[in-house]
Amino acid sequence: MSRYWSAVVHGLTPYVPGEQPKLANLVKLNTNENPYGPSPKALDAMRAEATDTLRLYPDPNSDRLRAGIAAYHGVGADQVFVGNGSDEVLAHAFMALLKHDQPILFPDITYSFYPVYCGLYEIAYRQIPLTELFEIQVDDYLTPNGGVIFPNPNAPTGRLLALAEIERLLAGNPDSVVVIDEAYIDFGGESAVGLVARYPQLLVTRTLSKSHALAGLRVGYAIGQPHLIEALNRVKDSFNSYPLDRFAQAGALASMEDRAYFESICAKVVRTRTRLVADMEALGFEVLPSGANFIFARHPAHDGAELATRLRERSIIVRHFKRPARIAPFLRITVGTDAQCDALIAALKALC
Repeated sequence: MSRYWSAVVHGLTPYVPGEQPKLANLVKLNTNENPYGPSPKALDAMRAEATDTLRLYPDPNSDRLRAGIAAYHGVGADQVFVGNGSDEVLAHAFMALLKHDQPILFPDITYSFYPVYCGLYEIAYRQIPLTELFEIQVDDYLTPNGGVIFPNPNAPTGRLLALAEIERLLAGNPDSVVVIDEAYIDFGGESAVGLVARYPQLLVTRTLSKSHALAGLRVGYAIGQPHLIEALNRVKDSFNSYPLDRFAQAGALASMEDRAYFESICAKVVRTRTRLVADMEALGFEVLPSGANFIFARHPAHDGAELATRLRERSIIVRHFKRPARIAPFLRITVGTDAQCDALIAALKALC
């Protein structure tokens, strides 16, 4: 606390990111990073940028990258916005599209950055409880609102909402923006990007951090109709006109173009997830259905916080959430390599 802080800062409760511990022989399964490296073509593209041209500013509009993303998704370049990680893209969306008189709606168990953005931008919000099975019920969102946002698959539960249900949500909210946060969609879900042409209020946000194994590069993007993208650009250009550096633009474009590599590492993660779920269930864990690169699991005989602590003693890091109370028994476990998951299962066998 300081008397020099603004009133806004005094009122903020910042987001707490996943821990990045520095432990020897660490099995790191807490932050949903991809266990496989980026595309070799992306690495080559970034190396090629290490030249005298770094004295020049990068393209403020990221035109080549936006064109590449547009080609990848079959949309126009004027329907693509890029930013410094999807967190920045989401932050701009909150300011540009979700700050209205009525409260916005999002689940009570979801990405915990959403209420932080609301606090920062003074946006009223209402949290909609998930069902007892941790599912999103579309009917709960068919009420007057200032906007709707949620991840699909949801985080930290990993549960998917079917595309038909997303379309029903859009049909029932023609007058407010609906943001679908697709950070994990490539691991088992069907993207809502195909609905953008029919629904002018739909914005889909995505990231290269997970499925493209580029969490350290910080590249995210949004797809929507041009009038939504213009709003994001107006906020971006009032905040930071050069959000993506030359390395990020080059590496992201090369990664998007290397579809074969991208598909191969996603398939590896999905195969390992299937085996991990089976192994966890054999140990007595309840595992929620997951369409993401992580699982959400609890054991009926063991406290979640205690399990996380005892795994840490064995240099295995998973994510535990204390709040809300009904998810306190759960662990969110990133799908690592087969060897990492084998180490986790061996430790859980000893603990459970």
